[in-house]
Amino acid sequence: GSGFYKRVDGEIHALDHTTMEYRPRKTVAIPSVETAKLVDDPQRRLRQLLASPEKAGQFLWQLTSSVLVYAAKRIPEISDDIVNVDRAMRWGFAWEYGPFETWDLLGVADTVKRLQEEGREVPPLVRAALDAGGAFYREQEGGREFFDLQSRSYRPEPERPGVILLSQVKKQHQVIAGNPGASLVDLGDGIACLEFHSKLNTIGEDTLQMLHRSLEDVRKSFDGLVIGNQGQEFSAGANLMLLLLEAQEGSWDEVDLAVRQFQKANLTLRYFELPVVAAPFGRTLAGGCEICLPCARIQAAAETYMGLVETGVGLIPAGGGTTEMVRRASARAPDGNADLFPLTQWVFETIALAKVSTSAEEARTLGYLRDGDGISMHSDHLIRDAKEVCLALVRTGYRPPLRTPIRVTGERGRSAIETYLFLKRTAGHISEHDSVIGKKLANVVSGGPVPYGSEVREERL
Repeated sequence: GSGFYKRVDGEIHALDHTTMEYRPRKTVAIPSVETAKLVDDPQRRLRQLLASPEKAGQFLWQLTSSVLVYAAKRIPEISDDIVNVDRAMRWGFAWEYGPFETWDLLGVADTVKRLQEEGREVPPLVRAALDAGGAFYREQEGGREFFDLQSRSYRPEPERPGVILLSQVKKQHQVIAGNPGASLVDLGDGIACLEFHSKLNTIGEDTLQMLHRSLEDVRKSFDGLVIGNQGQEFSAGANLMLLLLEAQEGSWDEVDLAVRQFQKANLTLRYFELPVVAAPFGRTLAGGCEICLPCARIQAAAETYMGLVETGVGLIPAGGGTTEMVRRASARAPDGNADLFPLTQWVFETIALAKVSTSAEEARTLGYLRDGDGISMHSDHLIRDAKEVCLALVRTGYRPPLRTPIRVTGERGRSAIETYLFLKRTAGHISEHDSVIGKKLANVVSGGPVPYGSEVREERL
């Protein structure tokens, strides 16, 4: 009476159908699945999985093909067109591709052939699409078209008010520059967008090169810049694998150069003469968070999981994120007599504990978003909303912030945090390595060996 799974002493156990007893869950490694994980292209990945002769491949083919056939048989019963079925599955069930988009990924003709070989039914809608053009969607000069069963022809996909699709913008030849890591596209009305598109949108050399190139192009030809994308995540952070390889080879100069380039890029964002608006969503971690912090404004999706998580891998934020957090804490105590210790402790704990927001509103509580930053409840409107914020800044005569010193707690603040770390280590709450990383972080958030209340330049931090 417990179901297929139940919790035993805090551990999830699964029902073994051979013994009808519960046992700890087993980790299963399926060769075809593990191989498919290495394939970035979704079309190749899906075709490879479903073509596998292994049990997993056979199971996935039966499951997927049954869903595709069912969806095709339900038109026009549940919807007048395929577009709204695909949208419903993407928006309501978080599918990356709707069923008819999946038909196209697998190839309508190839899928029909396999169904016929298995003696299975091919719905009339599928046969009609196959006769008309061989696909449910096709890309045209003016945008994407879909196969309409009633007219048995292709019609332009209905536009959605308030939605800017970067994929469509790029297909309309509005790509200004690009490389494997990022692209600069023209959103119109004098606003450009820097789009990340590396794996997990990690920030590497390509991304930083495009950031510098984008700022140059925006300075010459645009009024403002939006930093955003429409992938699964905004950014999982810096590409640590490249840095790890450099470190393993002892190329410390290269590591130092990469860190300095990232810091310089984010500092340039802060003082850029035109407005830059970041549009984070989903996972916005480590370097991804650091790119957002110095922007003139942040327009975040409601479901934004934002945080400086570097301590989780034995590092401290290296792209200026710590400096920005200390700056914001210092700004909360403009009175020279205000106590800075609680604010310094707050910044230290937020970063040391790698706190990640569970929403954009909590990101504001943690200090990643400011009072003037906005939140978009509809993620599909995020790029549009960020563009509107950027245009508003342009219209109101945006001016970058002045360079002002940052008040710090200095040696006293560092000593207080180190005492806190000593007590935590003595009590066994943190490891020796945690203590080492904590001390490095304490040196930054406190401003180092300077008197309490000193005003230091951001370059020092």
